[in-house]
Amino acid sequence: MKSFEQFKIRPELIAALKKDGIIEPTNIQEKTIPLVMEGRDVIGISNTGSGKTASFGVPLLEKIEPKQGVQALILAPTRELANQISGELKKWSRDLKINIAIVFGGVSLDPQAWEIGRSEIVVGTPGRIIDHMHRGNLNLSKIRVLVLDEADKMVEMGFIEDIETVLSATPNNRQILLFGATISNEIDGLKDRYMNNVATAEAELHVKKDLLRQFYYNTPVHEKFSLLVHMLKKEQTERVLIFCSKISTVELLNRNLRNQGIKSEMIHGKMSQNKRLSVINRFNKGDLNYLVASAVAARGLDIKDISHVFNYDLSQDPQEYIHRIGRTARAGESGKAITLLSPQDHGIFQSIFARYDVDIEELPEERFQKLRFEVNRQRNFDRRGGFQPRRSNIGWRNSPRVHYGV
Repeated sequence: MKSFEQFKIRPELIAALKKDGIIEPTNIQEKTIPLVMEGRDVIGISNTGSGKTASFGVPLLEKIEPKQGVQALILAPTRELANQISGELKKWSRDLKINIAIVFGGVSLDPQAWEIGRSEIVVGTPGRIIDHMHRGNLNLSKIRVLVLDEADKMVEMGFIEDIETVLSATPNNRQILLFGATISNEIDGLKDRYMNNVATAEAELHVKKDLLRQFYYNTPVHEKFSLLVHMLKKEQTERVLIFCSKISTVELLNRNLRNQGIKSEMIHGKMSQNKRLSVINRFNKGDLNYLVASAVAARGLDIKDISHVFNYDLSQDPQEYIHRIGRTARAGESGKAITLLSPQDHGIFQSIFARYDVDIEELPEERFQKLRFEVNRQRNFDRRGGFQPRRSNIGWRNSPRVHYGV
């Protein structure tokens, strides 16, 4: 059996990995760890859930020297991912006397500055890293390794100039490790301008077809919610992720699921940092089994043991479908991905087929009870002396108060 001993890393680090249940290296770890240990600049291409954090984290912890200042910087696109990365590194470095600081926006700068001053590794989001640089809290002159995690997502979110600002402040001989699911033109530009002696390691990007079964239903918009509830009750589910393309749909869907007695929670980008982390922790601990999510949960977050992924609707980015379904059938477990396909989704659905080798089976129509779907809690006083909800732009059917899908 393959093991981390083959990489000739410290016993303390191997013991910490074993304690965390990490025994055998994944495909991307096998390919990248030796390259990083050699000092090569590396581009690692793999999906969420493939073990990217250990791919750069293990050799990084091997290289860092205690009490020698900030020697490594890890940039991540979101606070959640930065928190996840720092949490993993702290577990693995518990016996190495290495300190890790995490910095992101929305909280006070001063405690973060204190943490930076006592740490050898800093993990953070680009904007807050630059804030600390401008305030003199973060000196990058001793940086030996710079990691760009989910680099494609950072580019997509408009962080390319911030990334270049950070890169320009690091020594020319630093090692750059760039990880993502795809390589865009902007990332190619970073490679050409800043990276040297580059090695590219690519893991299998798609879940094995015998582990992940993909299905879809053709369904009118007004029956989508009723079909979802029917499927949640019919399927033998364990832990379920339900993806929506809009925050407003996440909130409406979660509320209506709870109205049907389904104990769901939601996560989206407008929720506070603490609230999002609290929901994810409860989901991972098994305190809740249904999570309604926007794209923020599709990539980078540590969400485990998903038996089913439901696409309540589709994003206009075909790649988002791959990231969503990649949340299930991980670590050798099987899973299902079920898409509720309405007429407005057909165009993007065809784009998914055109771009990716996916095997998706259409399921026959189901018979199910038509359920109320409350669109808005707020009510107006009408001319007849009664209350009725404010109408939304989502659509109505059969009743001025409710409709039967979204």
